Amino acid sequence: MTTREHREPGPDHPITVTPTDGEVVVRVGDVVVARTSSALTLRESTYPPVQYVPLADVGEGFLRPTGTRTWCPYKGEASYWTLTAGGRELPDSAWGYPDAAPAVAPIAGHVAFYPDRVDVSVG
Repeated sequence: MTTREHREPGPDHPITVTPTDGEVVVRVGDVVVARTSSALTLRESTYPPVQYVPLADVGEGFLRPTGTRTWCPYKGEASYWTLTAGGRELPDSAWGYPDAAPAVAPIAGHVAFYPDRVDVSVG
């Protein structure tokens, strides 16, 4: 059995989760798959900020869970979803942390989208 390492954010690897100012809209082409004023911005170390959208604000029928799982020692186990919109199927294009680690607990119940597969605008 493999033991998964858990780490706490700190000065060498900071992580913050804050409410996003403004509305977040996620599109595939011309199709709006999510629109929310309740997104969270996760900033982690030197990575670009990531918008986490409440699952409840993703349009019905756009996401289908997959069996893909990955591990982040700071955030926990990620689950993935295939995004279907605009006649396209985009496997594993959204991810989230259903049982997010305590340091990032607010992102539980939210999903993020790969910005090279969808258009995520904040405004």
